[in-house]
Amino acid sequence: MSRTRRPSRIALLLTTAFLLSSCGIPETGVVEAGEPATGIRPTYVLYFVGEGTLLAVRRHVLGPGGIETAVAMLFQGPNAQERRMGMTTELPSTRDASTVRTDGGRLSIELPDGTAPLTETALAQLICTAADARLVETPTPTPRRRM
Repeated sequence: MSRTRRPSRIALLLTTAFLLSSCGIPETGVVEAGEPATGIRPTYVLYFVGEGTLLAVRRHVLGPGGIETAVAMLFQGPNAQERRMGMTTELPSTRDASTVRTDGGRLSIELPDGTAPLTETALAQLICTAADARLVETPTPTPRRRM
């Protein structure tokens, strides 16, 4: 390809991308459309273990949700259907619930006293589940502070 054709191809690609991205929909401001929707159940992604890897499972919440709810469901382990599919967990069983705290862009999970140390896989289960639950709770990313 000659050097003179490359810039024209790049310009053509950029123009095409611009036209495709606009889709002819006019820009609007905020549109008041009544009360917020109700009855929508949040869905969380829990991470269990299967065949030596993490497997994502979607779970609906009947009541109020939150990161705490997702973490609690994760510690309850896979349900009967998921166990039949070969899913397990490496998280230790606990009697008490974990404490979840958020502070701006930070998320911390405090496990109950006496909880056995977590394996790398158990830690990955917990981190991935909490991160996905955070996205359900706060869909827009929080800007990171530079240090």
